[in-house]
Amino acid sequence: MREEDYQVSFEIIATAGDSKGYSMDAICDARKGRFDSANEKINEANKKLLKAHELQTDMIAQEAGGDPVPVNIILIHSQDHLTMANVAEELAEEMISLYKTIYDLKAEIEDIKKKI
Repeated sequence: MREEDYQVSFEIIATAGDSKGYSMDAICDARKGRFDSANEKINEANKKLLKAHELQTDMIAQEAGGDPVPVNIILIHSQDHLTMANVAEELAEEMISLYKTIYDLKAEIEDIKKKI
């Protein structure tokens, strides 16, 4: 097993973990009505996710080029992290949209109450 094989796996774990963290922070910001901050964080999550995917793609290209990538528990773990980060980012985008709708509806209700 080459050291760089482990290194890439650990880099995927770290980068995907950062992406997931940004996604979760974005959800928290949206829940508090801080939509500009939520959108900034989801953009950061996207950047990190893209980097993790690029690392994964490099490994796939290596394998496709005839240089097998050894499968080990660290590589499998990195793929789990990448998958979870991907799901977290997709769900965060949906939740931000839902929270925005809720905040907008609450504002409309308050406007209607003032007119009554």
